Amino acid sequence: MPVFNKLKKKKNETGINVKKMDSISVNRRTHQRQSAFLIKQPWVTEKATDLSGLRKYVFIVDRKANKSEVKKAIESIYGVRVEGVNIINIKGKAKRLGRSLGRTSAFKKAIVTLKEGEKIDVVPA
Repeated sequence: MPVFNKLKKKKNETGINVKKMDSISVNRRTHQRQSAFLIKQPWVTEKATDLSGLRKYVFIVDRKANKSEVKKAIESIYGVRVEGVNIINIKGKAKRLGRSLGRTSAFKKAIVTLKEGEKIDVVPA
């Protein structure tokens, strides 16, 4: 079997050849990720707490997440209606400890705006 062949031919019960997608070729974007793993934790800072007065809540999300996935995840986890999602990619900062250089981890923040009358009780994880 060639390594780069994405389609396998299989016979079904009637003996007819059927093309079936190989597990390697399945695009991860097409399958919805579980919302529990998509939202990592709430981002609780003084600035984020001030935003909650404007119905905006900040979360750390998976680096591969997009706006529509974040919206669906917040609606399913917290049971609220989401008006909009803004996403910010935060690059890792260069740090040093003595002579050795390193970097902090990069992450993605999502600012979720809720519809009028909705509220989330955010507790740090």
